[in-house]
Amino acid sequence: MPRPRKWRRVCSLPDASRFGPLDVDVDVADRIIMTVDEYETIRLIDLEGFTQNECAEQMHVSRTTVQGVYAQARQKLADSLVNGKPLWIEGGDYQICDGRGRGCGRGCRRRRRGNADGNLP
Repeated sequence: MPRPRKWRRVCSLPDASRFGPLDVDVDVADRIIMTVDEYETIRLIDLEGFTQNECAEQMHVSRTTVQGVYAQARQKLADSLVNGKPLWIEGGDYQICDGRGRGCGRGCRRRRRGNADGNLP
């Protein structure tokens, strides 16, 4: 029996989850689906400037897991950009942090923007 997948911690869902070419009609069936945890690795490493080790700590997974997830995410981004395919962000094995708990560090969007109820942690 295979080992169960470990939940990856993400700080929030993306503000927008559908991206694609604006100047042509595209076939939605040809879309690329990026998981929320893949999105989180792109956000932490490429936008926030985390190392893969720091990203792994933030997401509560191993560095090798982050390395694989990050490689898949970058391949999907490249396919979407180069081939003009729509990109949807949905699904994956993740849990959203509460912005207060263990492991919510400097890259947590919820801590910076306040929690869903508008209060800071």
